[in-house]
Amino acid sequence: MPLLSRKEVLNLKLNSIDRNNLKLLAQSLEISVKNKTRTKIIEDIMSISSSIDIALIDNFIKSKYDEIIKNREKQISDNDLKLELSKVKTFSWGIVQGQLDQKIQTQYVRKYVHYNELINIVKSKLHSEITNYVICTWFNHWTTVLIEDHISKHPKVIPTLKKIKGIDIFFDGQPFDLKISYMPQNYKGEEAIKNPHNLAKWLYENQGSQRFGYDNRLFIILWNKNNPDKSWELKRDFDFVFTNVDNFLDSETISPQDEIIFSYQGKTYTAVTKILLITK
Repeated sequence: MPLLSRKEVLNLKLNSIDRNNLKLLAQSLEISVKNKTRTKIIEDIMSISSSIDIALIDNFIKSKYDEIIKNREKQISDNDLKLELSKVKTFSWGIVQGQLDQKIQTQYVRKYVHYNELINIVKSKLHSEITNYVICTWFNHWTTVLIEDHISKHPKVIPTLKKIKGIDIFFDGQPFDLKISYMPQNYKGEEAIKNPHNLAKWLYENQGSQRFGYDNRLFIILWNKNNPDKSWELKRDFDFVFTNVDNFLDSETISPQDEIIFSYQGKTYTAVTKILLITK
């Protein structure tokens, strides 16, 4: 999507707030919520948007997101979670992400006709593959949670309070889908460092069809220069990652120069994108 106006961004922010918190926000703005739908509450807030101090809404969202973080930390503190993540010794998917059922069907269910043979092969091979798959997924999920929570605390970032397609955060007044990943295997890392803009365009043009989107994206790409297979370890080097993220968010702003045009399956799209390469 292209750059949005202040009013368009405000509307998206309101839509990223869950119903209960939206009602609390409306009441703080002296807007009645009695017998009103969520849509109507948003409409009423938007009707007085020109007189609203956006900082009040931003601070409200950030305070409620802080509550979400605190509730998560009741289960496990950040420090303890980091210790758990440090226990991962190897990072090998074994199974292509999103294709577990297909693999089970083609390589086990429809291949073996004898029960005992099936059980033996599952124990000797599939069990370890699934274990590796679960560990990799678990590692990626919780490292991402810690990084996203850190990003949400930055002064120029407003998080979302509920799932909204294509938007994880608002940075410098614009909505972004946050993508934290590793340097693509078939992309030259040195070239990415020289021209990260081209890498961002490549990532849009080479995304899978099932997850296709042209939403604004903020890419954080991790790369171990000497050993790319060890890039996953960089993701849990939190002090290093957080320092790079803070420096990036402190210095970057959003402008028309961040708009890119890319092609996908014969169609042309426009998106606003920022990309941070974290290398070591």
